[in-house]
Amino acid sequence: MKLTADTNLLVRHAVRDDERQAEAADVILRRAELVAIPTPALCEFVWVLRRSYGFPAGAVVSALRRLLSIAVVRVDRVATDAGIAALEAGGDFADACIAAEGRRMGGIVFTSFDRRAVAAVKAAGGEAQLLTSSSPSH
Repeated sequence: MKLTADTNLLVRHAVRDDERQAEAADVILRRAELVAIPTPALCEFVWVLRRSYGFPAGAVVSALRRLLSIAVVRVDRVATDAGIAALEAGGDFADACIAAEGRRMGGIVFTSFDRRAVAAVKAAGGEAQLLTSSSPSH
């Protein structure tokens, strides 16, 4: 079976707080011919591990790497690698994924009202612009 993994499957596999669901997640991941994990599911996964379970960034990176080590798992590697690098540097996974995917789509300058996101993108070598309420609208 070729499947798309929802966030809850990824969380059960990583956290193991419901052993029956964790085992079911393990079985489907072992039996699948292909496991597609869309970037939004990875962003949710990171958010849930950080906010709901209180995982430190290093533990989240380890969980991501365990998922990526499954031979049949497919992700957007450019975005995922950017997100992992951001986590390791103290930044936000989702912001880094957004910036990486946007660059590939032709959006060179990451633009946000979020100071930390802009600083993180710049620190990673990307172009970024901080908007303020007085920023030009053209």
